[in-house]
Amino acid sequence: MRWRFVDFEYWSAAMNMGIDEAVCEGVKKGTSPPTIRLYGWKPSAVSIGAFQSMNEEVDYRNCVRLGVDVVRRRTGGGAVYHDQLGEVTYSVICPEDLVPVDINAAYREVCGRIVDALALLGVKGVFAPVNDVLVDGKKISGSAQSRRADIFLQHGTLLLSVDKKRMFKLLKVPPQKVQDKRLASPEERITSLREVSHASREEALKAMKTAFLKGRTWDEGSWRDDEIARARVLAEQRYASRDWNFSR
Repeated sequence: MRWRFVDFEYWSAAMNMGIDEAVCEGVKKGTSPPTIRLYGWKPSAVSIGAFQSMNEEVDYRNCVRLGVDVVRRRTGGGAVYHDQLGEVTYSVICPEDLVPVDINAAYREVCGRIVDALALLGVKGVFAPVNDVLVDGKKISGSAQSRRADIFLQHGTLLLSVDKKRMFKLLKVPPQKVQDKRLASPEERITSLREVSHASREEALKAMKTAFLKGRTWDEGSWRDDEIARARVLAEQRYASRDWNFSR
C-alpha cells in the first residue's frame, strides 16, 4: 500500500477539519490514497472534542478578543489550544484494516511515531495510554481518533513551544481535574520541545516526517482539486458554522 505524504502547510481551523473529512471520504471511495499530513493553524485556534460543550470547555469571549478560531472536531477527546507558531499537528487517514483493531493498540502504534520523532531529536518520550506522549512526566503530545465507514483517522499534536498563560486564558480547566492530578495548576502538566531540546522547528518537522514514513512506501503528494473543493464546502457548511460548533 502506497501512502501519500503532504508536507507542512497552514490552514484555518475549519479547513483543517474539512480537509481531514474530505480525505476520509476520498479514501472510502478509493479516489484518495492513505494519507499522512503535517499542518498548522492560521490563525491560532481552539478545537474541542465531538462530545464536548463549547461553553463549558472554552472561554469564547477571550478567543474572540484574541483573534483565536474555535472549531468542533469529529473526533473525541478534550479541548486543545493550537498555537500558530508553537505546534505541529499531524493526521493519519487510511482504511481501518491498516491499523490494529484494538483502539489502544492503534493509539500506541501511531503515537509511537511521535516517540520516535522525539528520539531523533535527542528527547526521550514515552507513550502514556490512552493517547498522550510524555516527556519527564509532562504532556508534549496528545491525539484523538475516529473510525467511521471503515476509515481510520487519528490526528494529534506536538508542542514546539507553549504560552501556558495564554493557553489557559482560552481553555477552561475544571478545578477537580487539577486536583485529581495533584497539581498546583494545569500549566504544570504541559511541556514543549523548546523546554527539553534545542531542536529547531525545521528539525522537528524533518523528524516527524522521518518517523511517520519509516517502513512505509510513500509518495510526496499534494491535494487534488476535488479534495480541496469538498473541504471548502465542509468548512463553510459545517466547521465554520455556529450550529455545529455550539451544538452542545
